[in-house]
Amino acid sequence: MPEAAVCQGQVTAGPGGAMTDEVGVITGDPTVRTARLADRRLGVTVQYTGAEEWYTLTGSPVTISDQDLEDFHAAVLTAIVLGGETTVPPIAGLSVS
Repeated sequence: MPEAAVCQGQVTAGPGGAMTDEVGVITGDPTVRTARLADRRLGVTVQYTGAEEWYTLTGSPVTISDQDLEDFHAAVLTAIVLGGETTVPPIAGLSVS
C-alpha cells in the first residue's frame, strides 16, 4: 500500500499557538496539513479551521531522511498542542530546506 501524500488533522493549540511565516501566531483550533513535496521534502501549512487561507508553519518545508509522512505529521500535531509559538519541530533526520 503506497504511503499517503497528504495528512491533515485538527488540534487545539497550546499556549502561544503555532508560528506562521505570513501572519505570525495562530491560536485556537487550527487545521494542520502536511504534504509530500519533491526531493524528500515535506511542507506544513496551518489554517484557522473553516477558513480558506493556508499559512506556512515557520521552518517548512523540511527534508526528511528516515521518517515517514504520518510520523512526521503526528510530531507536528503534538508540538502544536504543546504551543509556545510552535515551528517545525526538531526531529532526528530532519533538515530545513
